[in-house]
Amino acid sequence: MTQSISKTLLVLSAVSAAFCAPALAQGAKNGTSFVDNFDTIDRKTWYISDGWDNGAHQNCTWSKDQVKVENGVLELTFEQRKAGKKDYACGEIQTRKRFSYGTYEARIKTADGSGLNSAFFTYIGPTDKKPHDEIDFEVLGKDSGKVQVNQYISAKGGNEKLVDVEGGANTDFNDYAFVWEKDRLRYYLNGTLVQEVTDPSKIPANDQKIFFSLWGTDTLSSWMGKFDYQAPAKMQIDRVAYTAPGDKCQFPDSITCTLN
Repeated sequence: MTQSISKTLLVLSAVSAAFCAPALAQGAKNGTSFVDNFDTIDRKTWYISDGWDNGAHQNCTWSKDQVKVENGVLELTFEQRKAGKKDYACGEIQTRKRFSYGTYEARIKTADGSGLNSAFFTYIGPTDKKPHDEIDFEVLGKDSGKVQVNQYISAKGGNEKLVDVEGGANTDFNDYAFVWEKDRLRYYLNGTLVQEVTDPSKIPANDQKIFFSLWGTDTLSSWMGKFDYQAPAKMQIDRVAYTAPGDKCQFPDSITCTLN
């Protein structure tokens, strides 16, 4: 990654932390192991972002109308329509509870379009009175043949790695997973280890919420590509699961079935 893009991402992390959603009320306990096949949207588990954006870098407003379930698949959409102060509307969903060390998995088909970002990540930050920690899978619509993995620790990033997605992340569903431990972080794509982090200074420590989002930009073209809206775009999530350390795997194809 070039120095200019790295600087852009560092600025973006600070902006995102400052403009993210209001903190949600937390339960007495953090989230436990679960699998969601999205037959419906369980509002006790998920909060749908609605009515704000994450700052000037984002050219769309989060809208509940861009989040729905169709035939057992969660769909986040991006379309041209006035929403808030923006000319585009986009979709995001996040867990109400926070999660700690464990295995995070999602089966996703990403959106098309330069200037768009299809993201599966965990995050916590200042609005929750915590440092900005984050673990990311991001597919940029300018090149859906690659997924970017990255993590932030106290708002410090610079850990990006691009991984090839055979056949393209936008042409079919692919399995994305990371195993987060105190002294190790491993990223997997379709069951294959693609990145391993063992430096403790580069591994987040704070419990985080799980997010899926599809958003666009007019300004971060050096990273996400020149925004070029052609038609409504769609990110699809077939399944998500979290498995706490020591728990049995949550579904037959889970990576925890073979790792444990």
